[in-house]
Amino acid sequence: MKKLKTIIAFALLFVVKTNIQAQVHDQKWSQIINESEPSWFATTEAKAVAENVLLYQRNIGGWPKNTQMQTPLTEAEKQKIIALKPITKELTTDNRATTQEMLFLSKMYAQVPDERYKNAFLAGLDYLLKAQYENGGWPQFYPLKKGYATHITYNDDSMVNILNVIKEYVDKTDYYSIKPPEATIERAKIAFDKGIECILKTQYKQNGLLTAWCAQHDEATLLPANARAYELASLSGKESAKIVLLLMSIENPSPEIITAVNSAVTWFEKTKITDLRQERVAVPNSKIMEKVMVKDANATPLWARFMELSDNTPFFCDRDGIKKASIAEIGQERRTGYAWYTNEPKEVLKKYPAWKKKLKL
Repeated sequence: MKKLKTIIAFALLFVVKTNIQAQVHDQKWSQIINESEPSWFATTEAKAVAENVLLYQRNIGGWPKNTQMQTPLTEAEKQKIIALKPITKELTTDNRATTQEMLFLSKMYAQVPDERYKNAFLAGLDYLLKAQYENGGWPQFYPLKKGYATHITYNDDSMVNILNVIKEYVDKTDYYSIKPPEATIERAKIAFDKGIECILKTQYKQNGLLTAWCAQHDEATLLPANARAYELASLSGKESAKIVLLLMSIENPSPEIITAVNSAVTWFEKTKITDLRQERVAVPNSKIMEKVMVKDANATPLWARFMELSDNTPFFCDRDGIKKASIAEIGQERRTGYAWYTNEPKEVLKKYPAWKKKLKL
């Protein structure tokens, strides 16, 4: 009987462990980092994932993007990744690469004070600081990758994500469990100030009035710039939102920051769309969910991702780069595979009254 109980106990342990591993491996990498309980980062499963994170980090301190770090690796795969360590190509902060791996390592170190986690985190921070342009902006890839990736990149909140990491040290919070040397913190303060200055300098003036930002700005002229064929120079309803939230989070903002926020909020109010909602409709005999914009007088506000620099008119592009007036006019592949509208500025408008009240504006 005792032997039977032991066998059952081991069987249950195996099932539980297998289920945990399945849950981890079935989740997206970003979910594991942001949604796992703090205690999970002390588990065997977390430590196994951490080994992969350390493995994928290149010698220069950064990580490649779109990598599911939790996926188990064979010995042959590990050797291939190790061979890439001195290679500096394809290292980026796009799609939260590098900044999210740093957050994972910080959460690991809080539970398991392995010095390797700390050293990898600090190498990542050093990588971010080295990647900054003299004018305060950050490119999409560092070392630089040819083409539009050299532009100052607000796209998908890349530069804002970097500044939010650095800001935790400028503000002397305990958000990250790893404290850098004082000299690094001083570098971070300088980098943050330069980054905010770059944001202020790139805010676009339309007919003499400050408005918002493009998803990317030329690293030399600071003007709005093209990226991919369907991502033309424009004012961004999406990326501008996180920029303004960052500016609003700054304690004791300068008059220039206050003006930037006020101007952007005015622009958000001016450009919000209040009579459209997005629907997804199944396409018969396919896995495609068609994207359709429907007129609705009671719809919650939306903003176009791309608006004309001259007059804020929304536009949409296919891979041919030709502007269209609606998403219905572009091909299905781009219509269904890209976020043409956003509701992100609603968070700015929600927080704005309290921000003004706090500053007694």
